Amino acid sequence: MSTEAFPKGAQRKKCHLSKYKSLPPWELETFKNVKDRFEDIMLLSDRKCNTKIFHRNWEVKELSVHDRAILVEAELHLVIDVLENFGDPSLSEQLVRPLEILRHIREDLKSCTRHQPDDHRRSRRLTSWLQKFHKAKKMETPGCLEASVILNLFRLLNNDLKCAAYMEFCT
Repeated sequence: MSTEAFPKGAQRKKCHLSKYKSLPPWELETFKNVKDRFEDIMLLSDRKCNTKIFHRNWEVKELSVHDRAILVEAELHLVIDVLENFGDPSLSEQLVRPLEILRHIREDLKSCTRHQPDDHRRSRRLTSWLQKFHKAKKMETPGCLEASVILNLFRLLNNDLKCAAYMEFCT
């Protein structure tokens, strides 16, 4: 994506997620390169993870439009935090552009979650998942958090974010 697509310091007042219905292939390639490099690192480590931080037995499209934005924003907070503090310096350079993109998406999502109807109440499903999510991330080792985040990046971008961007038309 060009720098115009993710402008620095731009004011965001409304919820505009439609540009995330489909990320450009060259931007997705930056995430793929990170994932591939991380998988190489994982093969050389003795890391054993059975993490289910992002696991849920329901689909994002089952949530209300507002709850989808809340869900993706919560996932992005963890992803960005983990990637900003990534343990392997050999991957740090590759994380610069993906982090720029993810931070921009998070700012757009903040605009959406701030502008929710006054009568909006989170669904029980989302509330329960958020509680389990926050509890699980506190119990996970840093290495397994990294693995979970990297291995779930494409699901986050291609499923969760895309569904939030399609709003009521997510199928």
